Amino acid sequence: MMVGMTERILAERTGKVAVLTVDAPERRNSLTLALSAQLAEAVADAERDTGVHAVIVTGTPPAFCAGADLTALGEATEDGLRAVYAGFLAVARCTLPTIAAVGGAAVGAGLNLALAADVRLAGPRAKFIPRFLELGVHPGGGMTWMLQRAIGVQRARAMALFGQSLDAPEAERAGLTMRTVDGTHEELLAAALELAAPATEAPRDLVLATKRSMRLTLPLTDHADAVDTELEPQLESLASPEFGRRLSAMLAAISSRK
Repeated sequence: MMVGMTERILAERTGKVAVLTVDAPERRNSLTLALSAQLAEAVADAERDTGVHAVIVTGTPPAFCAGADLTALGEATEDGLRAVYAGFLAVARCTLPTIAAVGGAAVGAGLNLALAADVRLAGPRAKFIPRFLELGVHPGGGMTWMLQRAIGVQRARAMALFGQSLDAPEAERAGLTMRTVDGTHEELLAAALELAAPATEAPRDLVLATKRSMRLTLPLTDHADAVDTELEPQLESLASPEFGRRLSAMLAAISSRK
């Protein structure tokens, strides 16, 4: 997966979690076309690996991701733009639960990469910077859609239309991040792994089905439609041997406490 000695997507396994690191510190982890393609490949590899239950995306300090490589962006046609999008869209479409561990600046396409994850944790030096208007370029890759869904219309428009950035405390207050981890990058990753732990302990098929149902129910307006959406996968889980085993263990534990 290596582009150069210091430019690669580093894919590592920690238990049942795939940790994907944009490792291009000399360019502040900006995404070249090659790195974007490799990130998409690394996400696909994680999805194919039945031993992986969750994905963490991060960047080699000090940045998270400084956006798209400006040379590639300046020369991009429609196909080129879609190639730029490939990495963060793979995260957005990932069937596994995803966490962005944002330890530094997330700029432009880097903001999109953070937004693409299911949950975001921030380090104390995290900053979320749109920068599209500053560069004279229209937002792309679904940024306006993701941002408004993540933090609401008014604050998203303040970022997209007026160039407002959010530091770690502001991002947490806005709901863009789940919480801020006040420590080193290693401590940020440890917090992300701790957050991922319940997904690693649950049956993988159940984790995948639950994420799929959450995507299906999100746009629904009728509670009854949500009930119907969840009914079939819930029945399947109740019929699974794993549920039977866990139920027996739980009943035995309850009985032993009487």
